[in-house]
Amino acid sequence: MKQRKIPMRQCCGCLEMKPKGELVRVVKSPEGDISLDLVGRKNGRGAYICKNLDCFALAVKKKAFFRAFGENISDEVKQSIEGELKGE
Repeated sequence: MKQRKIPMRQCCGCLEMKPKGELVRVVKSPEGDISLDLVGRKNGRGAYICKNLDCFALAVKKKAFFRAFGENISDEVKQSIEGELKGE
């Protein structure tokens, strides 16, 4: 039986390649709103991070989201993403 290919994505924080299902997608919608996409189906430009606060903080420190989206993440969006990651 043929094995299915597992899609791999790179974490913006730790820069490790991991299966797509192990990561969380941060998405910038066409309207310009940045949010966490837990399902991975929202429309827009996406960047992936591990499901922990350390990788999110590292990605913010490295300005990885600025490179991915072309703009910085506001403080209130950072707080809401941190809250959602803590809840998981």
